[in-house]
Amino acid sequence: MEEKEFILWSKEKNAITTALESGVKAIIVGSEEEAKNVSKLGKIETWILGEDIEYIKILNKEDELRAAKSPKKVLVETTDWTIIPLENIIAQKEDVYVIVKSEEEAKTALNILEKGVKGVVLKDPDLNLIKKISNVVEPKEKLNLVEAEILRVLPVGMGDRVCVDTTSILKKAEGMLVGNSSGGMLLVAAETEENPYVASRPFRVNAGAVHMYTKVPNNKTIYLCEAEAGKPVMVYDKNGNGRTVYVGRAKIERRPMLLIEAISNGKKLSAVLQNAETIRLVKPDGELISVVELKKGDKVLGYIEQEGRHFGMKVEETITEK
Repeated sequence: MEEKEFILWSKEKNAITTALESGVKAIIVGSEEEAKNVSKLGKIETWILGEDIEYIKILNKEDELRAAKSPKKVLVETTDWTIIPLENIIAQKEDVYVIVKSEEEAKTALNILEKGVKGVVLKDPDLNLIKKISNVVEPKEKLNLVEAEILRVLPVGMGDRVCVDTTSILKKAEGMLVGNSSGGMLLVAAETEENPYVASRPFRVNAGAVHMYTKVPNNKTIYLCEAEAGKPVMVYDKNGNGRTVYVGRAKIERRPMLLIEAISNGKKLSAVLQNAETIRLVKPDGELISVVELKKGDKVLGYIEQEGRHFGMKVEETITEK
């Protein structure tokens, strides 16, 4: 699903600061002077009304056509919040934004004709509504995770592994999908559990060898060695519910490694992970199991994808990776 945008249209200082704290994409302003005032509150995009985005109130069919043919980003407002005008506009144009007044309206707008509007706009809102809409717009992706049976765990000497420290606190059984192939990945849990030797670090996923793939937003992949401060990555829970988090730091260090191979419905999944007690996979019941305790026949969660990848994007072609 395409990442959606949350926009605020307001001059009010408290609304702007609350929106900044809630991850708003941009603030709509009426002039360069207003844009300068907003920039004093934080680093954020400002869109000048009439220059960067065109506002059109939908009263009739002519307004619909004008919105659909506008060369700029277009912000539409409907008098009774009916869906049909929005459907007609987004069927013809990509950069469509709509003013909403509730969570329900935001959810509807973001899913019209399946693809939804580009973003939702709050105009002079209640501060509590800003937080609620932010949660609606936050990128989410759902995957169908599979139960995979461990085939073997093999020491493969020293290698360079990537430890991903995110800017978020992850929950138990939440982690990153990684794999030697983008077509078969294993769910590596965040370090949420304490042990006698080290405290928990729930922001961290010791994700594995530099060559492996991991998921990023919009159903794309990157190599783990490409993870760096400021980049978004996806984390998933045991039910396959995904959310976007950002990398705060990625540490590449030389460590002893294990090749872990599993199978699900005749499809092989594999990953190269650090040989350490703190690296854990997620079992189907949501419990965690350390890689040092893994043995043939154990069940863990993974992900299988049919299409191959080209520069991180899904493509339908014949690819064999061993």
